[in-house]
Amino acid sequence: MEQTTNTILMIRPVNFRMNEETAINNYYQEQIDGVLPESINAKAQKEFDVYVQKLRDVGVHVIVVNDNADADTPDSIFPNNWVSFHQNGNIGLYPMFAENRRLERREDILDTLENEGFVIRNVIDYTSAEDESVFLEGTGSVILDRVNRKAYCALSPRADEDLFIEFCEDFEYTPVVFIANQTVNGARKPIYHTNVMMCIAENFAVICLSCIDDKKARKNVIKHLKADDKTIIDITEAQVAEFAGNMLQVKGKNNERFLIMSKAAFDCLTTHQIETIEKHCKILSSSLKTIETCGGGSARCMMAEVFLPKA
Repeated sequence: MEQTTNTILMIRPVNFRMNEETAINNYYQEQIDGVLPESINAKAQKEFDVYVQKLRDVGVHVIVVNDNADADTPDSIFPNNWVSFHQNGNIGLYPMFAENRRLERREDILDTLENEGFVIRNVIDYTSAEDESVFLEGTGSVILDRVNRKAYCALSPRADEDLFIEFCEDFEYTPVVFIANQTVNGARKPIYHTNVMMCIAENFAVICLSCIDDKKARKNVIKHLKADDKTIIDITEAQVAEFAGNMLQVKGKNNERFLIMSKAAFDCLTTHQIETIEKHCKILSSSLKTIETCGGGSARCMMAEVFLPKA
C-alpha cells in the first residue's frame, strides 16, 4: 500500500466561473467584479496549463482530459470530488451537493484511464444518495491515510457521517470523524471540505487544529496522527483561507517526493513550516489566483490521484 502516486488525473476547464450552486456553503468563493466570464475562463485555463507543465517538468504523469463544452460544469476543474481510484482496482463514485456538479461524472473519463492501461475492477457507486440529499464529495470530504488505513472526515453539508462510515466499511478504512469550523460573519460554520484544512503525506500531516472547536475531537485526531508517526504541521485559520491546507504529496521522476500547493499557500507559510516540510520532501507551487478566488478550491482539489493497477 502506498500513500503517494506518480499519476494524476486533471480536467482542463472550458466554462470555468464562480459556481453559484456551491457558493451557498463554500465561503472561500468570491465574485471577480467587472471581469467577463470568457476572461475568467481564459485566466483559469492559463493557470491550469502552467500548473500541469510544472508537474510534468518534475516527472509527474498528468492525464489531462478536456471538460465537456456542452455541459454547464463550472467546477469540473476539481475532479477529486466525484471519483477516487484505489490500488486494488476499485473506484468510488460520489454524490455531489450541487446539481450542476453531478454532470462532471463522465464514463468516458474512466474509458480514458483504461485506454492508458489502468485496470478498473469494481465501481462502488454512492451517487443514489443524492435522491435523499445525502452527500460525500470524494477526497474533498475524505482524507485518506492509505498506508495506515485511516480515513479522516470533517462533517459538513457535503460530508454525511453515515455515508462516510459506509465508505469506510466498503474500502476498509478506520473512520476518524470531527467537525472543522471557520468564522463567517462572526459565526462558526462547518468548512465545506476536509481537504481545505488537512493534508496527509507519508511522514507528516498539515492540519489546522484550531478549526476543530471540540477539544475531545481535536485530541482524537492528534492521537491518530501521532500513533502513525506523522509530524504534525499546525496551520492557522488565516493560512487555511490562503489554501495552505489544500496540498497533496506526489511522486516525480526517480520517485522523488513533492508537496504540491498554490503560490498563495506557499507565500503564507512561515519559515519554520517550510523547513519542516522540506525535511520530508520538496515543495512545488504554482499561481492559481483566479481558480482559488472564483472556485473556492486550490491545488489539491484539482488533482484526482490514480492508484489503479496497470494491466
